[in-house]
Amino acid sequence: MSTQKEFIERCRRAISKRYDRPSSEGLHPLTFTDTLEKFMSQAELAGCKVVEIADRSMADDVISTVYPDAKVIASNLPEVKSATLNPDTVEDAAALNHTDVGVVEARFGVAENGSVWIPQAVKERDVCFISENLVAVLPKKEIVNNMHEAYKRITLPEYGAEEFRSYGYGVFIAGPSKTADIAQVLVNGAQAARSMTLLLVG
Repeated sequence: MSTQKEFIERCRRAISKRYDRPSSEGLHPLTFTDTLEKFMSQAELAGCKVVEIADRSMADDVISTVYPDAKVIASNLPEVKSATLNPDTVEDAAALNHTDVGVVEARFGVAENGSVWIPQAVKERDVCFISENLVAVLPKKEIVNNMHEAYKRITLPEYGAEEFRSYGYGVFIAGPSKTADIAQVLVNGAQAARSMTLLLVG
């Protein structure tokens, strides 16, 4: 047994009293009359730049406009013709170092907090975190009200359940990385991307 499993087992044995899981009956998750509008405003509050595009082929134009100085662009999306690295074919995650822009596909967004669900659909998921700037491509129609609805979706095939099971990883991301833990000074890009752009397609 590994040290981690042994530690967890010891914690379980030390529990003297167990309680039933509280019922979720009577809870009323947030819903919105216009999920898209709410999602966009929450995403912007989280620090995202939100750009609406008619179709996915316009992704390169937006990337070159928003990140004109980008030299290294990592993506496995076929419409991102400007990509210089493919997270599926690099030797290891270290090859993604110095990536200016990482472009990934989000399967749906959550209106209540402006987050997007990104199941791992590339070999090197580090593209979501090692890139200086992150771009997520998201169909405009795929917005849910709240996290209750979101968690129901992640088990469905059309929202990346197979990739999620295959790679065993997925993540909700809401805006660029930021922290104010140290001296209450806001730092962008502390653990991941310094900026995030959402391309809403449709």
